[in-house]
Amino acid sequence: LQVDMWQPSSPFYIIKGTVTDVRVPQNMSRSLLPFLQQANIPYTILISDIQKAIENQNGLRSHRNRRSLSEYNYEVYHSLEEIQDWMYQLNKTHPDLVHMFSVGKSYEGRPLFVLKLGKTSRPYKKAVWIDCGIHAREWIGPAFCQWFVKEALQTYQTDPVMRKMLTQLYFYVMPVFNVDGYHFSWTNDRFWRKTRSKNTRFPCHGVDANRNWKVKWCDEGASLHPCDDTYCGPFPESEPEVKAVAHFLRKHRKQIKAYLSFHAYAQMLLYPYSYKYATIPNFSCVELAAYNAVNALQSAYGIRYRYGPASSTLYVSSGSSMDWAYKNGIPYAFAFELRDTGHFGFLLPETLIKPTCTETMLAVKNITLHLLKKCH
Repeated sequence: LQVDMWQPSSPFYIIKGTVTDVRVPQNMSRSLLPFLQQANIPYTILISDIQKAIENQNGLRSHRNRRSLSEYNYEVYHSLEEIQDWMYQLNKTHPDLVHMFSVGKSYEGRPLFVLKLGKTSRPYKKAVWIDCGIHAREWIGPAFCQWFVKEALQTYQTDPVMRKMLTQLYFYVMPVFNVDGYHFSWTNDRFWRKTRSKNTRFPCHGVDANRNWKVKWCDEGASLHPCDDTYCGPFPESEPEVKAVAHFLRKHRKQIKAYLSFHAYAQMLLYPYSYKYATIPNFSCVELAAYNAVNALQSAYGIRYRYGPASSTLYVSSGSSMDWAYKNGIPYAFAFELRDTGHFGFLLPETLIKPTCTETMLAVKNITLHLLKKCH
């Protein structure tokens, strides 16, 4: 049976008692369900018609193509072209707080855009890196990155916390890390996860951009097979997207004090290590930041997030961006797994963008303020 693993991302992680979410082709469910009954494996059908769910997710398309920023709708999902156009507009209209630049090019030649937010108030400022959309199908990620930028610019004048953040820090925000994959998830396959690089020996495309970093590369929790969803690539930083971001982070490692990466779905706030069960040197500091962030998040709508080291809270995985950032001297490295816990999975409806982003914003502000309090 060929199934698409939604949670966890690979059969490698399934042990007795693991709750697993899989997507199966319609005709296959007829053979799978009796098999599960025979094997005494309890199951629930979460989404009975996935095609319908996809169509429902992309509700009203008419509002999306507005060119002006004032009409940009942050409560719908946007295509890569729309997001890049939005970045360009922001860069033009907010020269005092926004600087747009590219860290390189993707495999298919698309620019890898980053927005630098903050007041140019002093020559040296600490910085926070935020990326979204390492995995193409996790659309709520890029939606959050855009929400973060919107909030920063809209509340800078009125919110003393935001003013403090943008005065004392720079934020590097990369709304879509895996640009080729994200584009492909809009045009061809809604559930595409990897990059779109071509493999010479196999007909399969792409590498898991969160297994391609040079930290215990292709060890536990990553696959050497090019057709697998967790394929680590032919060598570390083989993907131009990973290489470009790693190069930028290396170059600015003295300045960047926090690395935040946004994924979906599981409702978790994770910190290193991902590749091993071990305690990081600054554990007490990072753990306190996570605890406070999760409580801040919950205060909005009562949504509970689990938090802890990625290896024991989610699963062991090598070659992740978070571990790499931490190993390269960024003391605060976190990965968010946003809503939900499987009811909608990757097809989080647009009506849930606002509450998800609102609560996540509280957590991010909380971590940022923690960072300013000097605790390494």
